[in-house]
Amino acid sequence: MTDQVTKAGAFKALHVSGRPINLFNVWDAGSAKAVAASGAKALATGSWSVAAAHGFEDGEFMPFDLALSNLERIVAATDLPVTIDLESGYGATPEEVGATIARTVQAGAIGFNIEDGVRETSPLREASEQAARLRAVREAADGLGVPAFLNARTDVFLIAPADEHESLVAGAVERGRAYADVGADGFFVPGLIDESLIARVVERSSLPVNIMANAKTPSAARLAELGVARISHGPGPYRMAMKALEDAARAALL
Repeated sequence: MTDQVTKAGAFKALHVSGRPINLFNVWDAGSAKAVAASGAKALATGSWSVAAAHGFEDGEFMPFDLALSNLERIVAATDLPVTIDLESGYGATPEEVGATIARTVQAGAIGFNIEDGVRETSPLREASEQAARLRAVREAADGLGVPAFLNARTDVFLIAPADEHESLVAGAVERGRAYADVGADGFFVPGLIDESLIARVVERSSLPVNIMANAKTPSAARLAELGVARISHGPGPYRMAMKALEDAARAALL
């Protein structure tokens, strides 16, 4: 547990505005070893990639026990800090989400993404409801003595077209403040791609801001200039790897 606490502290220290930690998302022990060999300072799973690699759709369709055993294999394969994408927390209530977090920390994770999207009923949970869930996350991790990094994700920008993003900044920032108040360590805003809006969120957020990189987002260097503290790649690495595998197989079978 002491080693896990040390890794958690080291991981948190990597979140610096203007000098972002760049997390090239992994999905299993093999991909974790490959990314670790690149010189990465930490590893992060992406739920879409993990689910796809195991034959499931994203959205907590992959059984939690399987996701947990996959995490354990990743943790065992590397000495780096490992943070896991837990989607909306695998639980209908804050208490159930807290139980999810306890098991995740015990499996070796030093951080987790928890999103406020919910596919079963409506696109987004109310901010107050999500705050209660995040409070349970914080309490569960702290109760085990591990200062795990709680990366609070809002899907505000992910579910809305880009031409509506400017009108959503204020609401997203308010969500970030509510999540910070219950112990979140980072604020993840996937789907946000406009430079001026990224800068606005960074300026108004009390938490380190995480952007998900894709073909439409600014470069890593520009995101650093905008004050971003963390860059994720989501399903991009998995898709790239599978495309390379498919292309190689097609060439071999000609």
